[in-house]
Amino acid sequence: MSNTIINTNFNFPGQKSVYKGKVREVYNINNNQLVMIATDRLSAFDVVMPKGIPYKGQILNQIATKMMEATQDIVPNWLVATPDPNVAIGHLCEPFKVEMVIRGY
Repeated sequence: MSNTIINTNFNFPGQKSVYKGKVREVYNINNNQLVMIATDRLSAFDVVMPKGIPYKGQILNQIATKMMEATQDIVPNWLVATPDPNVAIGHLCEPFKVEMVIRGY
């Protein structure tokens, strides 16, 4: 599908590294900023599917951005800017990792 973002290959000024996860690609800029790109890759049970879903990354990034903006007065977060629907730029920091899985039966 031509409307999907499956991979990125950016080379930013000051880029120190790039991490390619299951659905996001994270570029480290000067060890103090991150450029996170939410791709359209689909992961299920830790397997990345061969085809992406158009606009999936955009929706994922926009939901995360909305939640961070809505709660920034309660707790500080890493987000600095969202220059594109698929891109979030933020401070490099040590995350406090929390994961939940909620399923209905």
